Amino acid sequence: MSSTVAKPRPKHLNLMQIRQPLPAIISIMHRISGAVLFLAIPLLLWLFQSTLESPASFAGFQSVMANPLVKIVLLGLLWGYLHHLLAGFRHLFLDLHVGVELETARLTSMIVLAGGIALTLAVGVALW
Repeated sequence: MSSTVAKPRPKHLNLMQIRQPLPAIISIMHRISGAVLFLAIPLLLWLFQSTLESPASFAGFQSVMANPLVKIVLLGLLWGYLHHLLAGFRHLFLDLHVGVELETARLTSMIVLAGGIALTLAVGVALW
């Protein structure tokens, strides 16, 4: 028998002090954006359904959409959708064992983050 002393494991991990690598952050953001989009679906469907009821409800919808705060919320949902889409493609490639090396994983994480922001700005400017 060996007489090595096992190093005691920490009892309390402070998750706010642990620095996650970028691929882990992108993966967590993928899950969060999916959950937020799932919860936003009923609201978006209700808004779109309300536009079909009458011309007056469509005019009301247009006045709500003219509010800058609503535009910012929709821009956030657009970013969530685009980020979720790009991170989903990244996860599909990882499932196929493409890009699993550390440097490639970091690069694709940066591409997902920058691509989501760039596409959101491009679409947001076009729609604003």
